[in-house]
Amino acid sequence: MSFQHPHQPDVGFDGGDLDCGNGLLLLIRKHIDPLPRGGLLEIRSTEISVDEDLPAWCRMTGNELVSFLRDGKRRSFLVAKGRLAERTAVAPAQVQSRGGVELVDVKPLTAFPPVAPAPAVAPLSVMGIGSWPRPRWMLQAVHEHMEGRLPDAEFHATADDAVRLAITAQLRAGADVVSDGEQRRDSYSSFVASRLDNTQLIPLTDLLPLVDDPEEFERELRALDVPAGDVRHPAVFGPLGRSRGIAVHEVEFAKSLTQQPVKVALPGPYLLTRTMWMECISDRAYANREDLANDIVRVLREEIACLLAAGTALVQLDEPVLSEVVFSGPATQRSFMCGALSEKGDPGVELAFARDLVNAVVAGFPRERLALHMCRGNWTPDETKALAGDYRPLVDTLGRLQVGTLFLELATPRAGEMEVLKSLPDDMRIGVGACNQKHTHVESVEHVLHHAEHAVQLFGAQRVLLTPDCGFATFADNPLNSAATAEAKLAALAGAARILRERHGIAL
Repeated sequence: MSFQHPHQPDVGFDGGDLDCGNGLLLLIRKHIDPLPRGGLLEIRSTEISVDEDLPAWCRMTGNELVSFLRDGKRRSFLVAKGRLAERTAVAPAQVQSRGGVELVDVKPLTAFPPVAPAPAVAPLSVMGIGSWPRPRWMLQAVHEHMEGRLPDAEFHATADDAVRLAITAQLRAGADVVSDGEQRRDSYSSFVASRLDNTQLIPLTDLLPLVDDPEEFERELRALDVPAGDVRHPAVFGPLGRSRGIAVHEVEFAKSLTQQPVKVALPGPYLLTRTMWMECISDRAYANREDLANDIVRVLREEIACLLAAGTALVQLDEPVLSEVVFSGPATQRSFMCGALSEKGDPGVELAFARDLVNAVVAGFPRERLALHMCRGNWTPDETKALAGDYRPLVDTLGRLQVGTLFLELATPRAGEMEVLKSLPDDMRIGVGACNQKHTHVESVEHVLHHAEHAVQLFGAQRVLLTPDCGFATFADNPLNSAATAEAKLAALAGAARILRERHGIAL
């Protein structure tokens, strides 16, 4: 039987016996995302559960199920992206075979470029962690670019303007090291899927069938304070490749605006492995998460080599999921924590895995230009939603990382006492979280000074840097504070740093 829908599909594929919790939704997203509003996708299936699950997915995501035809075990669904009423003329595409996904041929770097010099990061330097609140027009550009409605050149011209504002604000506040504020990113980590080969961003709502407790997952999504459909997650459809830079373009533009040292944050290898490994789709390219992790290490090493060659003063790996390992539920429980949806093992095993991945990524690079940041969750200003616990179960792992600096959340009571960190190696600098980016209240210089002086007494002035606990806008759509408040908080850090430098004889 040839299915005859009331409208001709623009593209289609055969999902076979895949169900919505075993990869079908990811393939639907792969095919429907490139379509314009009103574009029509035909999904063929032999899986009976899709009869109920696909209409529910359409309702949840705001897409329209136009028609549903069945012949014995064979069924065909016609879905409009958005509403059928939005449809305009769409050039028909070739109907693809089961799971048809076009993959890019991966070509690893054969040699790394030489490391270029960069301005030194002085003791008691002030800087942000990474993200900075984006202007409303930048948020609109991010969405339009992700949806294919804003060309690359126009997007980057808009982003350049946003970066100028972010860096100017940091310099005005007195920051000694600046970042581009991650203005081009939809979030601090998932953006890599828009840069790496054979990956794609999919809305978090598409992942509901993949978690053990959908109701709990929905509650966690609501804690985002933004529509979950606006927050996207990276999915791997084939071997990872880096045919273009992940963040090199960000640094190159930032360096054109200032002579100050420039830092850049990248999602760490453990975070990316936990984020990207989903058996329902990743196992088409990788036998297990360890194989995926090997390629994540490779592409991050390629990126770090190019960042250092571009004169990046400090490359920071973000690994917030380390706290999820020790402070959340049972070992096999899936968690939303920063998108870490894949199952985790025993905490000791996971921490060793994370340590080895980070050390594999940074091996051979200058340690003084490498850093790691961790926190306990930064997707909502509600402190009760984030994880809590001191660094005691993490100190040994942190101390064995081959990076020169640790940027740690230390302003919030959820992080416990700084004294726990006294046993960290003497050659590690500590980026001390000295203001809370979640609060609208701006800490006084005196408050910051008291906190920072305590850190100096513990670690020595030469080892201390001053930062907020985390970024001000981890997710583009969910800034924790305004740009004005972020600037005021950095200014308080800078005021305290000036007093400390004079007090302890530190020159920039």
